[in-house]
Amino acid sequence: MKKRYTHKIFKNLCKGCSLCVHYCPKNVLEIGEDRKVFAARPDDCIGCHMCEMRCPDFAIQVHVCEEEKEEVK
Repeated sequence: MKKRYTHKIFKNLCKGCSLCVHYCPKNVLEIGEDRKVFAARPDDCIGCHMCEMRCPDFAIQVHVCEEEKEEVK
């Protein structure tokens, strides 16, 4: 079963620079009408954490979905 990931985005920290969007190898992220990032295609995420590592304001976190964590145990 493919791992699934969720994106926690801190809108108050996001300045809409779109670095995370450009570094995502699977085009998961987009900039919305509010000029903030959002996960447009979360099912395509491979969990590489490039968005997290490249965000200069620490506005995004990537986590394994909870149901996946429980199955691993």
